[in-house]
Amino acid sequence: MTAANKKLISAEHVFVDSTHVKASANKRKFEKKIVRKETRAYQGRLQEEINQDRENHGKKPFPPDKFDKEETKEIKESTTDSESGYYVKDERTKQFAYSFHAAADRNGFVLGTIVTPGNTHDSQILEPLVEQVIEKVGKPEAVAADAAYKTPAITSYLFNKEIIPALPYTRPRTKEGFFRKQDYVYDEHFDCYLCPSGETLKYSTTNKEGYREYKSPKQICTTCSFLSRCTESKDCQKVVTRHIWQTHVEEADHLRHHQDVKPIYAKRKETIERVFADAKEKHGMRWTTLRGLKKLSMQAMLTFAAINLKKKAKFRGNFKRGSEFSAPL
Repeated sequence: MTAANKKLISAEHVFVDSTHVKASANKRKFEKKIVRKETRAYQGRLQEEINQDRENHGKKPFPPDKFDKEETKEIKESTTDSESGYYVKDERTKQFAYSFHAAADRNGFVLGTIVTPGNTHDSQILEPLVEQVIEKVGKPEAVAADAAYKTPAITSYLFNKEIIPALPYTRPRTKEGFFRKQDYVYDEHFDCYLCPSGETLKYSTTNKEGYREYKSPKQICTTCSFLSRCTESKDCQKVVTRHIWQTHVEEADHLRHHQDVKPIYAKRKETIERVFADAKEKHGMRWTTLRGLKKLSMQAMLTFAAINLKKKAKFRGNFKRGSEFSAPL
C-alpha cells in the first residue's frame, strides 16, 4: 500500500528548497569556457508580455532577433566531472558541486526532486519542480520557499496557477546613505514614481529583461538638495526600474502577513529543511563519489525514497500502536 493510498501525503502545502552536494572533482582542475546562457522556462511568456507592455505605452515591440541574440558567459568546467558546476558561497567555500532540488509536503514526504549543476540558481528550478508535483500528486494550494525564490517570474507563475506563494520578508539592498527603493512611491493610476522631494519620474521604456524604466527630470535634479542621497549618475538623473510582474511580488508581500499564510512559511524548518538535514547527517548527502547528472539524479531519488520509506514505516508503527496521531485527509 502506497503512502498516497494511506493518505499520508498531501499536496495541499508544498515546501521547496535545494542543497549543494560536493562533487567528486578536484576544484583546482578545470578549464575556463565560454558557454551560452540557459534559456529560462518562462522566457516565451515574458517576451510576449514585454512587447504587449511596450505597445500599451506607445513603443514599438522588440523584433524576435532582439530576444534571440545569443548571450554568453564564462564558466569554470571541471576536467574530472564536466557536468558539475563551480559553486562559490564565500571565500572559503569554492568547489564543484551539484544542487539537489526537492519539494516536500507538510509531513516531510518528498514529492519531487531535480538535480542540476551547482551553479544553477534555485529560482530557475521551482517551476519545473512544481509541475512535477502537480503531475504526480496534484496542484498545491500553497508553495513555501526561501528568499532565493522571491522573484517576479516565480510569483507570477504561482498566481497564474492559482497557488498561494508563502515567501519571506527580504531586506532592501540599498547602498548606505542613499534612499531606499520604497522611498520612491509608485502611482499606479498615472504609471509614474514620486521621489522624496515630490518630483515625478516618468515612464521611459521597457527593456528586454522586462523592467520598465522611470526617469527623473535632469534639469530639476541638478539643483536638488537630495541629489547626493538619490543618485551618483554623472548626468544627475535618477532611474527607477519596475518589473512588469512586480505587482505579483507586492501581492506576495501582503500575503505573508495573512494569518493563514504565516504558519505555512514557518513550517519550512520542520519539513524540507529537516529532509535535507537527515539526508546529509544519515544518508551521506554531503558529498558524492558518483559523476554525471544521470547518476546523481539516481542517487537523489534513492536517498529521498529511503527517507520516505522510513517516514512511512514510522507512521505505520504509530497507527499500529493506536497513537492519537491522525494523517491528513
